[in-house]
Amino acid sequence: MSTQDYIEKDYYKVLGVAKDADTKTIKKAFNKIAKESHPDHNPDDAKAEARFKEASEAYSVLSDADKRKEYDETRAMFAGGGFRPGGFGGGGFGGAGAPGGTNVNFDLSDLFGGGGGGGASSIFDTIFGDTTAGRGGARRRGPAGPGPAAAARGADQEATISLSFEEAVRGSTLPLSLTAPGTCTLCAGTGAKPGTSMHTCPTCGGAGSVNNNMGGFGFSEPCRTCRGKGRIPDDPCPQCHGSGVANQTRNIQVRVPSGIKDGAKLRLAGKGSPGTNGGPSGDLFVTVRVGAHPLFGRKDDNLTLTVPISFTEAALGTTLRVPTLDGAVSLKVPAGTPSGRTLRVRGRGVTTKKGTGDLLVTVEVAVPAKVNQSARDALEAYALAMPDDPRPHITAALPKEPSDA
Repeated sequence: MSTQDYIEKDYYKVLGVAKDADTKTIKKAFNKIAKESHPDHNPDDAKAEARFKEASEAYSVLSDADKRKEYDETRAMFAGGGFRPGGFGGGGFGGAGAPGGTNVNFDLSDLFGGGGGGGASSIFDTIFGDTTAGRGGARRRGPAGPGPAAAARGADQEATISLSFEEAVRGSTLPLSLTAPGTCTLCAGTGAKPGTSMHTCPTCGGAGSVNNNMGGFGFSEPCRTCRGKGRIPDDPCPQCHGSGVANQTRNIQVRVPSGIKDGAKLRLAGKGSPGTNGGPSGDLFVTVRVGAHPLFGRKDDNLTLTVPISFTEAALGTTLRVPTLDGAVSLKVPAGTPSGRTLRVRGRGVTTKKGTGDLLVTVEVAVPAKVNQSARDALEAYALAMPDDPRPHITAALPKEPSDA
């Protein structure tokens, strides 16, 4: 977590809790936001995903007593402009030569209980790294010896997986191949060609960071020569060219829950890019694409099916054999069923955590394109036998025809 994040982000506001909220209240607030905005429940909703990540970041700090204390102290110190890059000013302390200031030579580590020659507190280290701000700029706090770079979390990754309609309904486990940067397997992340040695970085003296004077303060940043490692190879690794990172292909298994919808996103914790220097891996977000079925459609947790029937079946009623994803079932069509009516077969839909949906069968009366003479004679006889107007409300709205002159 950078100092800038601590200064600019109000984690209490993100979770909607007071600054003196206890751990139980903070957890309750986070759980509510996580439930509402989790990517699994809000597919293709970038705002919900961003809110989930922001709340997770806030919770990771406020739920940890040490991190929360450090966060509160950092924001309190920078509140009101008391400390600013470039020296003391404004409503804070008067810097040397600043208006209203005093030429007092002191070491900022004294403010944090470190003393002139001692180590600063963790909050001081977090903000200023390996430096303290004395009069006239930054200075190194003691000799910098070679040491490992700080652990860093791996980046999140995104991928897309395609599955059939039936796999989505029933659930499945599918293979997924990912190619992304990771620790170089040839040099094990050192950046040195196997069999060669490393030497201390001449730029940072093995510290892994360099100090930049910004007036009243000095801020440290990762050394660009050694990429924050403090050491550089005598002979760079031919596979990663000294970076310690190379593209790797990983094969993982993605478990897709039953009833998943097209466009849904799955979060696989720790399956993203590997962390560096022992840091945790990032997460993998998988977008699901579901193929179409030749017969069935889907409406929420219900399956849909359209079945043509003859006029005789619609008028007299019948019993149909209709398919489901688990075999065929009998469906009774009542006499006088109009075209477009939907009949329900319970328990033959999609099974999710909420339960199992139904199969919705819509019947449509099929009109033959051609009829033979026997069928024509029968239809004409039927028309004479059924003289009732099938559309009286339309007929009543028609204008009266003029009488013959």
